[in-house]
Amino acid sequence: MNTESNLLPKGKSKLKNLIWLGLFLVAFIYSANLSGVDMSKLFTNGNQMTVILKKMASPDWSYVEVVIEPLLETIRMAILGTTFGAIVALPFSLLAARTIVKNKFINGILRFILNIIRTIPDLMLAAVFVAIVGIGPVAGIITLSIFSFGMISKLFYEAIETIDEGPVEALTASGANKMQIIRYAIFPQVSSHFFSYLLYAFEINVRASTVLGYIGAGGIGIYLQRSLSQFRYDRTAIIVLVIFAVVLVIDTISNKLRERLL
Repeated sequence: MNTESNLLPKGKSKLKNLIWLGLFLVAFIYSANLSGVDMSKLFTNGNQMTVILKKMASPDWSYVEVVIEPLLETIRMAILGTTFGAIVALPFSLLAARTIVKNKFINGILRFILNIIRTIPDLMLAAVFVAIVGIGPVAGIITLSIFSFGMISKLFYEAIETIDEGPVEALTASGANKMQIIRYAIFPQVSSHFFSYLLYAFEINVRASTVLGYIGAGGIGIYLQRSLSQFRYDRTAIIVLVIFAVVLVIDTISNKLRERLL
């Protein structure tokens, strides 16, 4: 019995857990005080939420015809942004993968660029491009393209580095060049992952494009911002319902396709 008990994984010290819990509570309370958070307002102003929900409970169904076109524009933005980002991400991720490029200096520079791109918030990018190209879907497409490029590049070069290097070594020994190795040894192993990441990025971009439109980067978000500023919560309800339905359908289809790919 003693031998078996010694083989079992030892649990964490209760004292250590209590210390971590205490540190978390101290950090939480300090952050709340520093930020001026008053949780009591959440309950004292709860009646305002009830008023808004009552207004949203009676949607203006005639507004559906108005939001169809901006909704389609939102989907088009997501499709174009994802596609452009993936096209650039494919060669970039091949160069960033240590399996293909053995030079650590080049790998480091490319990964550093990707890290910088991923740290820039979407809303900041959208605000910058709205200022550059003006209000409209072009700013949103550029923003989604950059976001998709950063995310897909990272996921794809990590997938490339997990491949079985047997086929790569075999083709290298037979005198194949880099393009032949990528085509016949690497891409067949990671193509399903690439298309899965592409669909995943598209899911995220559909949701993100609605938020980008809120600051003028095209899509249905502009109408969402307008309805809220005019206190037309009956129209806000229609926009929320339409977005929910579209995102649900796209997520379901995308999940089924990714399950088949993987």
